[in-house]
Amino acid sequence: MWNRLKSFQDRLQTILDGWEIPALVLTSLSLQSILIVLGYRRKFSTSEKLIFFPWITYLLASWVATVSLGIISNTIPNLDANDKVERAELDITAFWAPFFLLHLAGPDTITAYSLEDNSLWRRQALTLVSQVGVAVFIIIRAWENTLLNILTIVMFIPGLIKIGERIWVLRSGSSENFKATTRRRGDPGPNYARYMEEYHSKKVEGFEVTTETFETPVVSNISFPVPANVMIPDATSLQCAYKLFKTFKQLFSDLILSIQDIKNSQSYFQKVQFEEAFKVIEIELGFMYDLFYTKGLLCLFWKGWSSPFYKFLLYHDCTFGFHDQGRQRGPMEIQERKITYVLLSGAIILEIYSVLLLLKSDWSMLWLSNHKNGMANLLYKAISFIPLFNGNKRWSNTMGQYNLIRYCLKHKAARGDRVLRNAAKCPDCINKEKLAQQQHESVAAVEREFDHPVTENAKCIYEISEENRKMLQESVEVEFDQSILLWHIATDLCYYSDQQNSTVKGDRSKSVLFDGCKLAKSLKCLEPQKKWELLCHVWVEILCFAATKCRWNHHAQQLSRGGELFTHVWLLMAHLGITEQFQISKGHARAMLVVH
Repeated sequence: MWNRLKSFQDRLQTILDGWEIPALVLTSLSLQSILIVLGYRRKFSTSEKLIFFPWITYLLASWVATVSLGIISNTIPNLDANDKVERAELDITAFWAPFFLLHLAGPDTITAYSLEDNSLWRRQALTLVSQVGVAVFIIIRAWENTLLNILTIVMFIPGLIKIGERIWVLRSGSSENFKATTRRRGDPGPNYARYMEEYHSKKVEGFEVTTETFETPVVSNISFPVPANVMIPDATSLQCAYKLFKTFKQLFSDLILSIQDIKNSQSYFQKVQFEEAFKVIEIELGFMYDLFYTKGLLCLFWKGWSSPFYKFLLYHDCTFGFHDQGRQRGPMEIQERKITYVLLSGAIILEIYSVLLLLKSDWSMLWLSNHKNGMANLLYKAISFIPLFNGNKRWSNTMGQYNLIRYCLKHKAARGDRVLRNAAKCPDCINKEKLAQQQHESVAAVEREFDHPVTENAKCIYEISEENRKMLQESVEVEFDQSILLWHIATDLCYYSDQQNSTVKGDRSKSVLFDGCKLAKSLKCLEPQKKWELLCHVWVEILCFAATKCRWNHHAQQLSRGGELFTHVWLLMAHLGITEQFQISKGHARAMLVVH
């Protein structure tokens, strides 16, 4: 029995020794393939799975690559360079090391999982640089003037480039560096020292001198660029969004906007339809997402556009060089050749996928909209044929919803409930038509309700009795969290009351539920259309208030979870001058000497 166990253990150890590094190589490549797809999808998906799986894959990818480099560095000193078989194993193992650097650098679609990763860029940089040192150690220990060793150096170059890109992007996305790059030189104002000199000189000369102040008029001094190439879809929106993005990215670094910034923004948003306004907001937030979580910031520089093509050429050269090496029929095993071909093919495919995503991105469309020539038109036509899932969505187009009453009742779906629900599903056209109508009404309400109290906007409130009107007034004057609960319950009860034609019954409890029932009963005295108009006004007011009270980092974090309507409303309100990050509400006061 003991001998059998010992024999099994020896056999298992032999398998592990032979497959340990190849298994790690294939695992690392698989994780990179998963991560590049999930990293792209999390921009427009709110699925809980797409929050968990990118996180665990993001951590595992770095861990596997680091462990693999450590195992290779421990294995290489034990190989005999004078033995042909072990020499071949030494060369191929060293050739795999640069691939782990590529995997450590991660895909272009996700350089940071959260804002905290950007803040910890120094730790990330130290880890990445140390792994570069390990890879250099492996190459030096395995070096011999052979074709495969030269190809190892060639593969080391794109790995080093990607490591440098990731460190730079993480550093640029950190809060302190981002704030430093977005902070503008302040306006020093008038030269008051010279002003006082003139004042005293006129006094000495015997003139009667008084001072007066006047407001400097603030007018819009921005000109939004006209796209050179209108053939590009959303060309005007892209140009305006990028122009505003360069100014309003200060909001994401907790800086204050100037009155001139607001005037410039208002001059644009007061002239466009709400569809265009929200499209510009979508594009702006897409730029912010790329800046914080991807290598999109590299698109602002020509090196960012050329880097993928250089790396692709290096992968191509390495593949053909390795193929020529294989023709020599050295002692390298077939298994190792196959794994190497898989690695090279995987690197090329992932780079092609990254380039396709880059070409379909708003950054590419922005660049093309600035160029009107035959080459740009030809490039756009070629890009338009690129098949890409989800049609280059910019965000999830969803809003988080939560039914408090259903949760409190702890309703559990019966067996087969999902099957019946799917079988009785309404046609999509009905749902879409109803949803489009609700969206139109809600967005129009958002435009009207920004800077007026809810009780002034909702004219139908004057048709309510004095007692019920007082109750409605009190419901919006309580603590904000309590007001949300009250109107949540009232809205839910009004909905079910309309559906079932039932009466709203309260109890003697002094809880929020009781107050919510009373509020719902007060609303029932209105006609259905006016009742829902009032509810719409209230929820728009709550939405706008909540959006302005969330700090910038919460909005930035939501961008990595598919986006949230709060963030879009918050940025739109900031463009209209309704933000707490805007302290000066009037023009700059100037002093003037009056000599009599």
